[in-house]
Amino acid sequence: MFGLFSRKSDHPMADIKSAQKLLDELPKNDALKTLQELTAWVEAVREHAEFNLDHETAVLRLLDETVRPFERKLARDYFAASSLTSFQENRLWLALSEFYAQLAQAYQKVLVRYRNGDKGHSAIKPVLPLIAARGARAATGSLKCAAARYALVDQAIWGSMAEFYSHADAQRCLDEPVLLYPGAAANTAVRCEFTGALVWYASSASTLNRFHMHLAERLAAHLCKYLTVGVQCGPNSIYGFDLLRPAPPMRVSEETTLQPGLLFIGADDIQARIGPLTEALEKNLVPEELNLGGSYDAGIVLDVLSHLAECLTIPPPTRRNVRHKIKVNLSVANGFSSVMEHTGVGLNFGEDTSAIWEVEDISTGGFRCVVPASHTVSIAIGSLIGLRPEKLDRWGVGIVRRLSRDQQGNLHVGVEILSSQVTGVGLREQKAEEAQPALWLDSSDKNKGEARLLLSPDTFSTNRSLHVSFDGKNYLLMPLALMEKGEDFDYARYRKIEEDAGTSEDAC
Repeated sequence: MFGLFSRKSDHPMADIKSAQKLLDELPKNDALKTLQELTAWVEAVREHAEFNLDHETAVLRLLDETVRPFERKLARDYFAASSLTSFQENRLWLALSEFYAQLAQAYQKVLVRYRNGDKGHSAIKPVLPLIAARGARAATGSLKCAAARYALVDQAIWGSMAEFYSHADAQRCLDEPVLLYPGAAANTAVRCEFTGALVWYASSASTLNRFHMHLAERLAAHLCKYLTVGVQCGPNSIYGFDLLRPAPPMRVSEETTLQPGLLFIGADDIQARIGPLTEALEKNLVPEELNLGGSYDAGIVLDVLSHLAECLTIPPPTRRNVRHKIKVNLSVANGFSSVMEHTGVGLNFGEDTSAIWEVEDISTGGFRCVVPASHTVSIAIGSLIGLRPEKLDRWGVGIVRRLSRDQQGNLHVGVEILSSQVTGVGLREQKAEEAQPALWLDSSDKNKGEARLLLSPDTFSTNRSLHVSFDGKNYLLMPLALMEKGEDFDYARYRKIEEDAGTSEDAC
């Protein structure tokens, strides 16, 4: 394959021996540096005008296959469950996003040159399905990087996705099986890469954190072979994508306007395919056929799969509470420690560190704000925030459930309200000397025999009861369930049993 390189060119990649020598000298123990160097070579090859098309295609494939182990390591680090420092996060994001962008553009250029009939185009015809599938996978990487920062996706990325699909459709190779990379566990196809990416983005991009977003993308890639795509809108059509005016996929509804270039992605029997996966995960087993890019806890994978299944439900879930337009300012405290300080339980040195957000619309269960980027440092999906409406003294709490940016860089923040009022309390174990601060959520819910609390991270245990004094009474709290585990908090439910006035004191 590589004997075709022209020896007349002085480009380092024009001769296979010099190209291989360069690749052999790459730093194998520094994945970041190697990825950056290979990205630069992809760009150099893409911009070089002297290569015949078969030469260019061959060297791009060589570079792409060489970079795989380094890209996989960095992507695994970036989309890991553990948090990164801002410096680490930025370095990895810049390197990965640049690599995916350069690779997608390079493969897109190959297809354009093929259509133009450039010299060497006939020799690459057999690998066109592979080129389009790899290009779609690279574009998916760009989408993941944008989604990880809740950013507005560059329209060129949607254009690339449309280009890869349209080319494969024109060549009638949408479903031709290809082994994407040497050593891959299974074949894929352009249709699979395309539909999986769009369904993942539509269901997860602004509603999951970076780690869960990665798992959702891998789950969608596993399920994509059960998705359909075509120009007909059927009863099982879920999302639409416009090939002529590429933009984010949209949910299909009765109001969807049919127009030329509009594709419809359907899920005829997707729920039947999700069922066996759910059953295995509920047994704490991650099926071997699931390629998640690493080893992950079955419970976490199940949570993400459940989210995906809900988004693929037909008809789609309806909003539980009606939203109303409103203009009101909120004081917002970000993070468990900050909320504790503002409720008077933690250390408070008198300086108000809360930010002011303006609510755009609200319902009984949540609200939406549009906030300048400078006011949302460290806000992410799953962030715990304290809320105090203007002219009120009490603090409530909520969790950020949706984030997206507009063209001006403002962040659209959707928040689920957990409680409109919280009270700081101290929790004690039996014979414990010091009380651990926690937040008692307003117990105006239906079940008066239960209490909901926000605790420090890793505090909740199904084997540990706690004692608390609240509203002039002593309670024994018996653990029922961990409702949510955040990065800096546990959100838990307890059965509360009133104790005699001296019981808790004696026990401690």
